Amino acid sequence: MDYQHIITIEPGKRSGKPCIRGMRITVYDILEYLAGGMTEAEILEDFSELTSEDIKACLAFAADREKKLFVSSP
Repeated sequence: MDYQHIITIEPGKRSGKPCIRGMRITVYDILEYLAGGMTEAEILEDFSELTSEDIKACLAFAADREKKLFVSSP
């Protein structure tokens, strides 16, 4: 998935953390909700401005970062 049009990083917003479509909801927030046991449907119900694609973009972003960390390790 190409998440680059969904995940945005703005220095003045949420201390430069990756956010969803310029909103104040961070990738970290969504990952924490999922790790805490919330379902995609529950997240979408709580945050009506989000879409299923937004959640998938968060997962793709996290997977890509993990892959880059692994590749750059000695």
